[in-house]
Amino acid sequence: DDEDDEDDEDISDDGSDEDLSEDEALEGEADDDDDEELDDDDFSDDDDDEDDEDDEDPMEGVMDKSPAKGADLFDDEDEDEDESEEDDEFAGLEDDDEDEDDDEDDDASESESESEELLPIEKKARKEDARLKKEKADAAAEQLETNIQEEDVYELEESDDDPDAPPNLEHVQARIQEVVRVLGDFKARREAGRSRGEYVERLTADLATYYGYNHFLIRYFLDTFSVAETMELLEANETQRPVTLRTNTLKCRRRELAASLINRGVNLDPIGKWSKVGLLVYDSRVPIGATPEYMAGHYMLQSASSFLPCMALAPQEGERVLDVAAAPGGKTTYLAALMRNTGMIFANEFQKKRLSSLVANLQRMGCTNASVCNYDGRALPKVLGHVDRVLLDAPCSGTGVIAKDSSVKVSKSEADIAKCAHLQKELLVAAIDCCDAGSKTGGYVVYSTCSITVEENEAVLDYVLRKRDVKLVNTGLEFGRNGFTSYRGKNFHPSVEKSRRFYPHVHNMDGFFVAKIKKLSNRTSAPGAEPKGDLPFGRDDDDDEDFAAGGSDSGEQDDGAAGDGYGVGQGVDDDVAPKPAKKKNARARMLAEAKAELEAERAKKAEKEKPAKASKKAAGDAPAPKKKKKKSA
Repeated sequence: DDEDDEDDEDISDDGSDEDLSEDEALEGEADDDDDEELDDDDFSDDDDDEDDEDDEDPMEGVMDKSPAKGADLFDDEDEDEDESEEDDEFAGLEDDDEDEDDDEDDDASESESESEELLPIEKKARKEDARLKKEKADAAAEQLETNIQEEDVYELEESDDDPDAPPNLEHVQARIQEVVRVLGDFKARREAGRSRGEYVERLTADLATYYGYNHFLIRYFLDTFSVAETMELLEANETQRPVTLRTNTLKCRRRELAASLINRGVNLDPIGKWSKVGLLVYDSRVPIGATPEYMAGHYMLQSASSFLPCMALAPQEGERVLDVAAAPGGKTTYLAALMRNTGMIFANEFQKKRLSSLVANLQRMGCTNASVCNYDGRALPKVLGHVDRVLLDAPCSGTGVIAKDSSVKVSKSEADIAKCAHLQKELLVAAIDCCDAGSKTGGYVVYSTCSITVEENEAVLDYVLRKRDVKLVNTGLEFGRNGFTSYRGKNFHPSVEKSRRFYPHVHNMDGFFVAKIKKLSNRTSAPGAEPKGDLPFGRDDDDDEDFAAGGSDSGEQDDGAAGDGYGVGQGVDDDVAPKPAKKKNARARMLAEAKAELEAERAKKAEKEKPAKASKKAAGDAPAPKKKKKKSA
């Protein structure tokens, strides 16, 4: 009423008395109508209370403040929300659970209110519907349980009648799932009269057919891992590993490089807490291997697993370091960055064709402390002498990089793994002989492979522990599985457990193996007596000295001359897909055909001339008639 009086005073001041009288008349009529409606309405008091509450402005204190203070208020709320989200990453989940609980309570209250409003007959009908629904659900569950019990025993199928017919992959996949389920609980689900070996043989054949492996590798994986983990490994080998790159700290920082690549349309993130220089690339609008930053040597395209040997070696500034198998240069350039271009790195590569890529990467990345050499790694102790630290990323069978090189699925056999293991033992013995046990800061050798076979990893370490005065130490890597101390009845040295294994299905990187060795003395044999008969691959006693010194048993290139490679194995950063041979152009083909025709004509002409030459030779070989001698007077 006070507000109305003030309005009336304002209007009277303006001098509009006539308008005021008309407005009062209209308001009077409206008040009469409202009184009639209020008389009929039983909840008029409640409406008045609500109107009074509406008249109160909830933002009355806030809007009186200055705009700056209002903004500060929302900023404080935003900061509090951000801090709460950072403190508890599961806060959103809890809120969702609380919302669901509130919804359930609301539904329950609604159902109760509806049940109170329903008639008794309607309540009975709803109860009957709920009972029938529950009986139907129980019957379905019982039927499902009966089907599972009937299917618990799986009858093993025989091999296909026509081996030449194309396999039905859907049928093979279903059979694989059934066999895996049976092997998970073999006693309860096996068919009577069937052995576990029969199920494993069936599973081996089906996995080889479905994933495209030979039977040897599938059986090897089943002997090394459980059935479930073997399935995970095979599935992981069907997908490519993420693209990763390493920042060259000699030229830039990771933050600067990431900002530059993001501006070019590259979606990336740090590779993880375990690396301070790695970046994980999700997708890119530009070729990641042809950016100006790549050409300038700001980063190196490198698999995440190949970071690990360099991190385990941990070279110090000013040391002499040897990289036995350096090409294409990813690990060598990482070592140079860790050493800050100080000291000396001997980057050795035995394959001549890979030297060009090694030299090009060293120049692009700005490594000025590296010297490239081309020697057989087994002869390096005679050439270089002693160094502080040695990195040996040995050539291997490549069973850890099947996702990158699918030819490994069918090309590797037990004989190939034995050849690789033989070469790796020779190279590791030579690498240990190159290391100086008396080094003040070094005396370490890091051995790594991109293979997951035990013969190429733990068995090699167990051999050098018996042949040299060395011990295994912790790699310093924060993750990875421990090495095997026993495998299929063979027991290795307990310290082999300090090595680290990495798998595609566990760590989302190429399969890898890393071990760090500390050299205790420069003796060329292990302390203590060693039986002469304990020699690898059936060697004689006379051959053991040459093998331990790093020589080659074949007798080829024992002087350390350069060669075209060891003939077996590959590296994790190798270009595994060879380039197809270029087709000859038309001119080259015509020249080759003409040359072939000319050689054929010459051959025919030579054949025709052979009888004539033979006849002449026969005539020339006949004795000449003797001349009569004149009698002397």
